This record gives sequence, structure tokens and C-alpha cells, in this order.
Amino acid sequence: MNHNSTSARSWGTIVTHNDDMAIIYRYVDAFHDEWDLATQPDRIIIAWRYENPTGMPSPTEREQMEELEAALEPVVEEEGFATLALVSTGENLREWIYYTQSGEDFFNRLNSALADRPRFPIEIRSAPDPAWATYAAFMAALPK
Repeated sequence: MNHNSTSARSWGTIVTHNDDMAIIYRYVDAFHDEWDLATQPDRIIIAWRYENPTGMPSPTEREQMEELEAALEPVVEEEGFATLALVSTGENLREWIYYTQSGEDFFNRLNSALADRPRFPIEIRSAPDPAWATYAAFMAALPK
């Protein structure tokens, strides 16, 4: 597996609580200095909804989610095409937020990566976000 893009960043984790539900965030907490966000102006949000009284996915669902992420990584992240910036899990929803060079090409790569697999219960939204505003807002909200 090619980890070039993965080595260009380090990860942080934080858990927040809303009422009785927890949300776990896994996020890029640092990029290397030469990182240029402008090369990936499109934001992709992959949403996986599930039902569980705890708000967290069942062990089986979590396994399938990890399978999805592992299937996508080599295809969408090769040669700096896309970056997984933020993953949130909780309140019956897991979301992956990627930034990519092209939303359309991301869909094509995702479809080819998942072509031979059972269909995952995901929804995908794409929007321009050249300033990485969604990610920046998350980072700004983190406790210092």
C-alpha cells in the first residue's frame, strides 16, 4: 500500500459529548510545511447512517466502515489526488471528509474501488471548498 500521502500528515483524536451521546473525531492535526491545500479544492463528504441506541456503530458495522476506508485509501489518495482530513463517528452517523483535486474524478475512483464489493449504505456529497473552510471550522472549534 502506498503511504506517501499518509506520511504527509499526523492524526489527532478527540471525543465530544452531546447529551448522553459521544462523537469521536479523527482528524489531521498537522500537515508538512510544503502542503498546499489549494491543490485539493473540492470537498467530498461520505455519510454512513446506522441505528444503534448507543449512537455508535455495531462491531459488524464498524468492520464494514473500516473495510470501506481501506478500499478507498489506495485509490483516492494515490499521487496526492485526495486527502482524508476528518472522520466523525457518533449519533448514528459516520462521516468521512475528503478534499480532492476533482469531485468528479473522486466519484469515478470511488466507483472503481468499490465495484467488486457489496454495496455500502453510503451517501456522498461534493462541493467546492478551496479554502478548506469545513476543516478550518472544525480545527478552530477544538479546545486549545
